[in-house]
Amino acid sequence: MKKLFTTCIIVLCIITSTLSQDKNLILVHPTEYNLELFTYLIDQKIVDIDHLKIIGVYHEKESYDYSISEDFLEKNPYPYIQLLEITNELSPADLYKSNQLTETFTNLFNISDGIFFFGGPDLPPSIYGEQMSLLTRMTDPYRHYFETSFLFHLLGGLQNNDFIPLLETKPEYVVYGICLGMQTMNIAAGGTMIQDIPSELYHFNSVEEVLAADQNMQHRNYHTNLIVDETLYSGSFHQIKIVNPNSLTGDYTDNLEPLIYSNHHQAIEKLGKNLEVIATSMDGKIIEAIRHKKYPNVLGIQFHPEGIYLHSDEPTYRQSPENELKSGKEILKENNSYQFHLKFWSTFGQKMNK
Repeated sequence: MKKLFTTCIIVLCIITSTLSQDKNLILVHPTEYNLELFTYLIDQKIVDIDHLKIIGVYHEKESYDYSISEDFLEKNPYPYIQLLEITNELSPADLYKSNQLTETFTNLFNISDGIFFFGGPDLPPSIYGEQMSLLTRMTDPYRHYFETSFLFHLLGGLQNNDFIPLLETKPEYVVYGICLGMQTMNIAAGGTMIQDIPSELYHFNSVEEVLAADQNMQHRNYHTNLIVDETLYSGSFHQIKIVNPNSLTGDYTDNLEPLIYSNHHQAIEKLGKNLEVIATSMDGKIIEAIRHKKYPNVLGIQFHPEGIYLHSDEPTYRQSPENELKSGKEILKENNSYQFHLKFWSTFGQKMNK
């Protein structure tokens, strides 16, 4: 019955999109938090997409309780958002080839103009051929299987060079990934991961060593390891170096070393098929943004430009116990970097509107 319901929803979306000028965007992993974030960006006109319709897609075996998302939409009835649960089985052995979800992935691709992958927990190293580090935590494996296989179907990868990616039929299709979304994009294309930045790249053995290092080497807030303080940002503000701004922010070149906010301890190691670097950390050791060489609207970023705390004036958090409370927006403006974030979202909107 669930499979029939899913099929009916997709068929209805195909008919609706054919008869209208809607721009259909798929949001993968539409938790309450992610829905609140994205609708905030839309309400504030930070994201501006004409005739936008959103399909929030998730797999029934994810660890998140999506009844919370349904409750959010009942209390906040956004008419342009619907949720879609996918129920087909998916095995880790079948991620990089045609599988039971291939038809679903294809139908979703055909009815949409773009897709967005959010941040989240560590990827299981088994899906990129490595053993698990003691510092890696796997908390939601089925989410990773679903998103990795979806991205492989969209882009193809080194694991199966005979597979024809969906974007071959619609190369201008928009694919964006933030943090985990970028990492999954890379893994789907056949890349690998650094499982812990401080220990593997910088050879730090303690939290104190990380905190004593340059701020641009800190990719999440390690103060939270030492103290319990709800006013602390969970992530870290640091600069990045943009080596190719065109895909990232269009014609914006006012600040190519902007301050950004990130919250991760893993990073891309080997790049996947047809992916290239467009931004790095200041020391060049961390890949901060990637794009696809063949499909111009495929973009992944390691940092977070979406948080409400980055666009609100309310001083809610602080970077360390010694700092005063500040909004992320204030911090970004003090470092001439807020306009960069606005241009990022403006460029995303422009790609969707095309």
